[in-house]
Amino acid sequence: MRRKLAAGNWKMNGLKADLAEVAALTAAHPAPGTDILLCPPATLIAPMVAAAQGSALAVGGQDCHAAAAGAHTGDVSAPMLADAGATHVILGHSERRQDHDEHNEHVRAKANAALAAGLVCVICVGESEAERDAANTLDIIGGQLSGSIPDGVTGHSLVVAYEPIWAIGTGRTPTLDQIGEVHDFIRMRLERRFGPGIGRSTRLLYGGSVKPANAAEIFAVSNVDGALVGGASLKASDFSAIITALEAAPTQG
Repeated sequence: MRRKLAAGNWKMNGLKADLAEVAALTAAHPAPGTDILLCPPATLIAPMVAAAQGSALAVGGQDCHAAAAGAHTGDVSAPMLADAGATHVILGHSERRQDHDEHNEHVRAKANAALAAGLVCVICVGESEAERDAANTLDIIGGQLSGSIPDGVTGHSLVVAYEPIWAIGTGRTPTLDQIGEVHDFIRMRLERRFGPGIGRSTRLLYGGSVKPANAAEIFAVSNVDGALVGGASLKASDFSAIITALEAAPTQG
């Protein structure tokens, strides 16, 4: 049975004062029935790790460079994330793919670096609105899975997050049938490529305007093992409600 995961992506938000939200979140979930991950900006990773000490909260980065070190001004390497106390890293988020022109091969190289540093890779895939309207969703997702995920992953070191680009921060969400279709497809592709062991043990998250009001119905969908949450993870009260809904959802395996 796959253990459920509630992951929060703070994006370019958060100052030291906002670590009060971590204290509130860990106090609300002292012994959670699901894994909880927060990925703050790089400036807050070490302080968040310190604030979460003794709790079940894991901390991750939002990106890493493919190189372990070097002349890459402004970038952060996977070993640096691990040194700061991070255990996970988000890779291939649509905002990185679009705003920084990252392609599948870049995501794969970064994932290899993250694996070498002992980090869990949360690899994001998702289609644009035009691709959805053209009925190309599964082709796009399939290409991203093949190109972005390296060969050396395991069910422990890989998490896949499906985030339709047109639903991120827009308040729009796909239908439950659309979410289920993509998650079932991802599971099938992982099993075909890596075998049933890795394919069935890899956790699949849904992301894209997840909020307390719609969380429970999303978590009831086939092959949805949790969520990658954006704005709603910034406030402990909102993220806590999503975590509670995930705890109440059936465990899938």
